[in-house]
Amino acid sequence: MSKVKAFNDYRAKMNDVILAENNKVLKRFFSLDNATYKDGALDAKTKELLGLVASMVLRCDDCITYHIIQAKAQGMNKAELYEVFSIANLVGGSICIPHTRRAAEIWEELDSE
Repeated sequence: MSKVKAFNDYRAKMNDVILAENNKVLKRFFSLDNATYKDGALDAKTKELLGLVASMVLRCDDCITYHIIQAKAQGMNKAELYEVFSIANLVGGSICIPHTRRAAEIWEELDSE
């Protein structure tokens, strides 16, 4: 199974588990997160690129994978991705390099589909 498919399957399964508990705070948080990445003063693609930079600096591989998938769906190309990598590594420092490697691996998988 591909890394992207495994990620998407796990995410969907566990989101269903979490949301089935009908916790009002968690449901509102999920809803707020979803609404935040919709077109507004900034378009959805730009917001995903911002989310990707933040995720790389915070070193969250799940978030990095999610934002790459979403940004690619919004039309991000490889040149834009590598500019995001540049910003994240500049801001976050060399500790972001392993996350850049894994992010590049996710991109390569998505780009080969």
